[in-house]
Amino acid sequence: MSSEEPANQPDSGEADRRQGDRRTGDVTDRRIGLDRRAAQGAEQTNLERRRGPGRRLSEFVRDAEEGEMSKEQFMFLMAVDTFKRVNGKSFPSWSDVLEVVRKLGYRKTMASEINLGGRVEDWRERADAPSNTTHSDPNDHKDTRRAA
Repeated sequence: MSSEEPANQPDSGEADRRQGDRRTGDVTDRRIGLDRRAAQGAEQTNLERRRGPGRRLSEFVRDAEEGEMSKEQFMFLMAVDTFKRVNGKSFPSWSDVLEVVRKLGYRKTMASEINLGGRVEDWRERADAPSNTTHSDPNDHKDTRRAA
């Protein structure tokens, strides 16, 4: 802060936050009750977890949040915990998580249920495909993917 600025003046970053997004000029006051989920361009991805009237949590999610995990959820939790412990990583990257998932035996054998808006190509692979992770057998890197 320079000596010419009064002590009670907000810094420029704070003033920008008060004015909204200065790049677009849009300001949305959440107190007026507009539902941003209903805004134009809101594309359904099948990943939304917010609930509205008449929408309940799935048993899969509810049980896990209440501390009653399925065998699958518990095995995944233990696998990630083991990965973190043996590799000395408190915060595994998404690539690390995918490696754990593939080493647990999961493979992309079905069409995706998620709408990613055409940003990626869906594919399927054989159920017995190798994990192709960093520690897999180099001879297992045959092309096991096929178009969905």
